[in-house]
Amino acid sequence: DREDVLGVLEEAVRAAFEALDREPPAAPFPRLAWSEAMARFGSDKPDLRFALEIKDRTEVTRGSEFGVFANAKSVRSITAPKAFSRGELAQLEALVKEWGAKGLAYLVYDESGEVRSPIAKFLSEKELEAFRAEPGSTVLFGAGDPRAVARVLGFLRLHLGNELGLVDTSRDEFLWVVDFPLFEPDEETGEWTFSHHPFTGVAPGQEELIESDPGAALSMAYDLVWNGWELGSGSIRIHRPDVQQRVFRALGLTDEEAKEKFGFLLDALQMGAPPHGGFAMGLDRFVALLAGEPNIREVTAFPKV
Repeated sequence: DREDVLGVLEEAVRAAFEALDREPPAAPFPRLAWSEAMARFGSDKPDLRFALEIKDRTEVTRGSEFGVFANAKSVRSITAPKAFSRGELAQLEALVKEWGAKGLAYLVYDESGEVRSPIAKFLSEKELEAFRAEPGSTVLFGAGDPRAVARVLGFLRLHLGNELGLVDTSRDEFLWVVDFPLFEPDEETGEWTFSHHPFTGVAPGQEELIESDPGAALSMAYDLVWNGWELGSGSIRIHRPDVQQRVFRALGLTDEEAKEKFGFLLDALQMGAPPHGGFAMGLDRFVALLAGEPNIREVTAFPKV
């Protein structure tokens, strides 16, 4: 089961540290559900060496006089510990536009606590009170599709962490990201597709969701993250042919198409495959981080670039 795999990987990571006479990270490593990682950090590989968490502002902005907020499916914010100038805000807006955002709303609080923003006049007292931050800080907003907002603010969080010197480089932060969605909507077709691969195990007790509510079904996938780098991924695999067939149907394959494409697998599972799983470690990334290098090129024998 999942605990078997995670335990082996934690022992391997700790042994690598010990082999280099370095203090190994404490076990068990922290765990974070994918949904919580995306909500708090805008990333499925969050760097936990600095705070700067994302806050959901969707409910407080329902009915807002600022139309961008009122009509958005998701409104979220991040508070930077600096009162940015107009020039700095223009640079940040240019960055988020490169990442797919349409713009960047903000509230700047000067050292006296006064707010400076072109959108402040459209916000109610309730909204302004909810958004209030410490003097000498800036609240930056993302509004729109929930996944897009999370992605943009996740990039912005990392950028601010590095630019403002918030990252504690003396720390090593490992964590497991777990409870990934089993399916996700295809951006082009809107149909369900797999989040990892179509053989990823279903969270125990959630088999019925494969048909009734595919978007709510969780998988048995897991990622290992170190200081914001994804070291690798793994999963407990489907070992029951009936569950595998249901996943294929959710992905739009008829039983005949599944038999034609994956008959070898369904036949093998029918013979009695045991529960099984694994993990693929990105050794180049792991070695680069152990060596303190910022790029895997520095630890690759014959890098092509």
